[in-house]
Amino acid sequence: MTETSVADGRYRLERPLGHGGMASVYLARDSELDRPVAVKLLAENAAGDDGLRQRFVREARLAARLSHPNIVSVFDAGEDGGRPYIVMEHVEGETLAELLAGRGRLPADEARGLALQAARGLAHAHTAGLVHRDIKPQNLLLRDEGTLKIADFGIARAAEGTALTQAGTVLGTAAYLAPEQALGEEATPAADVYSLGAVLYELLTGKPPYEFDSLADLADKQRRHAIAPVRELAPDVPRDLEDTVMRCLARNPAYRPASAAELERELGPPNAEPPTERLTAPREPSRRLLWLGAVGAAALAAALLAVTLTGGHSSNQPSAKPRAVPQIPRGADVQEQARNIAAWLRRYSTR
Repeated sequence: MTETSVADGRYRLERPLGHGGMASVYLARDSELDRPVAVKLLAENAAGDDGLRQRFVREARLAARLSHPNIVSVFDAGEDGGRPYIVMEHVEGETLAELLAGRGRLPADEARGLALQAARGLAHAHTAGLVHRDIKPQNLLLRDEGTLKIADFGIARAAEGTALTQAGTVLGTAAYLAPEQALGEEATPAADVYSLGAVLYELLTGKPPYEFDSLADLADKQRRHAIAPVRELAPDVPRDLEDTVMRCLARNPAYRPASAAELERELGPPNAEPPTERLTAPREPSRRLLWLGAVGAAALAAALLAVTLTGGHSSNQPSAKPRAVPQIPRGADVQEQARNIAAWLRRYSTR
């Protein structure tokens, strides 16, 4: 490689976008596809570590399998002149670190929306078996139209063995490290949930959960000191959002949301309307009930008919000549039969 190109001249470096202790990122142009891209080059001192270099390339290739609107796309990866590189989608916009520097804390709805996008991207990555391990405002890119994208999957995984010992990178990353990471333990998806919770805490309050002078100081504070509740610093934040953030920041991973997908559900918009209750149509009377009703009506008709025909006289009075009364018309079914009985009663019981 040269100072101005990568991959035998395919990617022409135009200007630096950022530098860190582990790598540098450049805006470049893909001469074959004629499009802008971002090229990340592993630092020369890190490139001398064979294990780190191999992991960098391997994890970048794994990250290239991810395809999600909230994850920066990885187009290519390889080595040039002994230095690994990753070619990624160029996101026109700013990082959340730059957004915080310019605006301070954000309104709760805006912060929730940004964290929700990040949770969606993380849920996709975790499903694919990738843990980011370095979620922080600098790695969350916000496009001009409002889409948030997670960057640096490859370098985060590759740097797991050295990220906490590289001068110049620890303090920028450690503010968002889960307690288990600060103690040197293996990072799991729960660590990404903690880190995103720390980012959301800062978006809401304007400051990270802990302020510290060294990694040892951070580990001590995470072990001994409670995080100030969100609403203590930002009283306008809804209580449910505060509860979600503080659960993400639990020391014990078991007390955090179980996954990025669960966090996504918690951050999503609540159901504005209660579930629609199924309306139950009035049930028609059973055939048995209708039959019993018809029988009862027929019995009543017979009794009334007896009274009518006797004229209401007692048995020791001379009986009158019975009047001829037509029979009740037979219905095609029990419903019609019941109607016929009712009509017969109305017509003949008052005579």
